[in-house]
Amino acid sequence: MVLLCLPFGSHADDSISGTLGAVGSDTMAELMLRWGEALNARHPGIRLQFKAGGSAEAPTALLAGTTRLGPMSRRMTAEEHDAFVARYGYPPLALKVAQDALTVVVHRHAPLDRLTLEQIDALFSTTRRCGADTALTRWEQLPLKHPWPYGKVALHGRNLASGTHGLFRQEGLCEGRFRADISEHPGSSAVVAAVGESPGAMGYTGYNHLTPAVRALAVEDAAGRAIPPTPQTIQSGAYPLTRFLYLYVNLPPDESLPAVENALLELILSPQGQRIAQAAGFVPLTDAMRDTQRLPELLSPE
Repeated sequence: MVLLCLPFGSHADDSISGTLGAVGSDTMAELMLRWGEALNARHPGIRLQFKAGGSAEAPTALLAGTTRLGPMSRRMTAEEHDAFVARYGYPPLALKVAQDALTVVVHRHAPLDRLTLEQIDALFSTTRRCGADTALTRWEQLPLKHPWPYGKVALHGRNLASGTHGLFRQEGLCEGRFRADISEHPGSSAVVAAVGESPGAMGYTGYNHLTPAVRALAVEDAAGRAIPPTPQTIQSGAYPLTRFLYLYVNLPPDESLPAVENALLELILSPQGQRIAQAAGFVPLTDAMRDTQRLPELLSPE
């Protein structure tokens, strides 16, 4: 199911008003706020209220009917999708709204540039389902450019409610189990801050949260090439841990979007909306990606 991306105007329009509620991804909190501000500038009568509790809260809120909009930094799981279908009799509309990536970060001075997926898994999991023979727990076990005077790698990551946590387990751990000694944080900024303050630390976070205090490692692809996370490698999909950001919408198949939801999605999929995503540190959708989300009848106001 796809959407029509219409031109988003620059003049204020008071003809549409109402309150939009959304529940979901902490990773997308600032982005949703910026989209809400731009929407209000265009339609002064519309207000966006967003509760950022983590991607895991979006399916729960959609299922309960407390929101029609669920931003997520990962796809719904099969269980979440099936529960929605069982409740409503139709699937949720899944819109790709921007691109992002999972990154493994180290202190800016750490002499480490790259890791394989097997090494990432061996560092963060107890199961090593990606193929590593042994666990990696100490800096001297890693492919360092020169000796590093630290012993055990102190690991940092996201908590269970986070979509980043779930997707990293799926993609970085090959659906394995996290080590119990990973320090878990409710937000990606806290992960980056912890790693930036400790030369012996390593963590995983979203691309848009990178700061000069940390350095994101390149990840080797299937051909053994070290691919750094950049806007170009993320947009092309060359970086192995690329991801999309999603907005899930509760839209019955025989209904059109209400005018306020229509205005928000029109903004998000417009060039202006994608520039806002880029300014927030994410990677905008390509024109081709936006073009695949075209369905005029979904954007017909009530």
